[in-house]
Amino acid sequence: MKEIVLVKYGEMALKGLNKKTFEDMLTKNIKRRLKSLGSFVCTSAQSTLYIDPQSDDIDLADVVDRVGKIFGIAALCRACVCEKDFADIAEKAAEYCGDILSTSKTFKVTAKRSDKAFPMKSPQICAELGGILLEKFPNLSVDVNQPEVTVTVEIRDTNAYVHAENIKGAGGLPVGSSGKAMLLLSGGIDSPVAGYMMAKRGVHIAAIHYVSPPYTSDRAQLKVEQLCQKLTDYCGGIAFYCVPFTELQEAIKDHCPEEFFTIIMRRLMMEIAQRIAAKDNCLALITGESVGQVASQTMSAIACTDAVCRIPVFRPCVGMDKTEIIEIARKIDTFETSTLPYEDCCTVFTPRHPKVRPVLSDVEKAQNSFDFEPLIQRAVEGTTMKTFNYEA
Repeated sequence: MKEIVLVKYGEMALKGLNKKTFEDMLTKNIKRRLKSLGSFVCTSAQSTLYIDPQSDDIDLADVVDRVGKIFGIAALCRACVCEKDFADIAEKAAEYCGDILSTSKTFKVTAKRSDKAFPMKSPQICAELGGILLEKFPNLSVDVNQPEVTVTVEIRDTNAYVHAENIKGAGGLPVGSSGKAMLLLSGGIDSPVAGYMMAKRGVHIAAIHYVSPPYTSDRAQLKVEQLCQKLTDYCGGIAFYCVPFTELQEAIKDHCPEEFFTIIMRRLMMEIAQRIAAKDNCLALITGESVGQVASQTMSAIACTDAVCRIPVFRPCVGMDKTEIIEIARKIDTFETSTLPYEDCCTVFTPRHPKVRPVLSDVEKAQNSFDFEPLIQRAVEGTTMKTFNYEA
């Protein structure tokens, strides 16, 4: 019995003349994610993508697990391929769905007849197949409102398909369809979530991280690299930039008022990030900031930080509370890594009494008391890059 995976589009199904561009990008992302499993043929029709394995030894459970993390997909399912003949549909439906139907109490049948030339209409398919399944599985009764199992028959152009379990997809838009942006990736909980959420909107992610040896350890950097690797499950390949930041932080400590340490540090990070972003064709920056979470994330502080930015800054966590962010972090498996006790450079020289409502002119005056430009250039020149790719 031949089995394939059916993928149903999310919001990209509503796209207009550029829909084909989104479909092609989604197909490319799927093929890249499944490459190590074997050979597949992917075709699309009527807002559905058909993933057809070309070998019988391919594990479709593994296929579903991988595809379920790809953005741009509303739902997916394993399905049995049938001839467009009701007798074949009925025989294979009973066999293919037998395991789940034999252990359930209630069910219903739904039908989607995309091919209007098929001689039976949808209500007739449902009634006749439902009767056959009731005879074969006496443990079952029909419940059209809240069934344990829904057997679905889809009559499409070339074949009919039967499936009994829809799996919710990752949603969003295919990664790469909305351009590229640079994620300021710390070792905390929030920034990986921010990267995940922007990837869900089709943004291809690059990441930048700042290290301050000897104040930060190699283990702190390794922790962030592990977060970057985990994000590839959803974001695909990520270029990871590591910036030496010690000189700049020591200069801030030596030449700027303590109450502005964090704000000036954030401004310098943004300046470096956008210079590296320009080299990597990134059109925006992404941060994990949430309004009011810490002193540097008040509206006044964010305004002072944004004043140095020449490209947009996306903050997808800006209106979320910590419990919401943690829930997503657990879902994408970054929470445990983020809570490892290795501090990043943001905790170096933390002021005892940071300015909660800084005034931009005061911050600029404090920052302009020292020429940071040569140190910024050295930091950019000393930045290293490595690439993280999806690993099965």
